[in-house]
Amino acid sequence: MRHEVTDADTATAAGSGDVPVLSTPRLIAWMEAETVHAAAAFTAAGQTTVGTALRIEHVHATPVGGKVDVFAEPPPSPRGRRLTFRVGALDDAGRLVATGEIDRAVVDRERFLAAALDPGQPGEPH
Repeated sequence: MRHEVTDADTATAAGSGDVPVLSTPRLIAWMEAETVHAAAAFTAAGQTTVGTALRIEHVHATPVGGKVDVFAEPPPSPRGRRLTFRVGALDDAGRLVATGEIDRAVVDRERFLAAALDPGQPGEPH
C-alpha cells in the first residue's frame, strides 16, 4: 500500500519527536494494517488476528509530501495460531525506510472480545 506523508503523520504531530518527518508510530500503524490484510488468508469464519509483537527498524526519514510503499510478507509455512510477517517500507526513490517483523495471533473473535470486555471471563490467550 502506498501512503503519502502528511503533517498529521509526522513525529511532531504524534508526539514521538520534534521533527516534521514520518513518525515511527504512524509507520508501524501502516505496517500493522498490511499484516491485518495479509493475515486474512489464514483465518476461518469467526476468527480474526491480533498483534502480539513488533521488531521494527526505522532507518530513513521521509519528509512531508514523500511517498512510502509498505508491504507485509506472510510466513511461508505458518504453524499453529502464531503468524510472523516480514514487513518493510520503501520511499518513492526506492530507499529502505524500515524493515522488521510483526507477529499476529489467530483468535476466535467472540471469545477474544468477551475476554476483553469482561476480564473475569476466560477467553483467548494472546
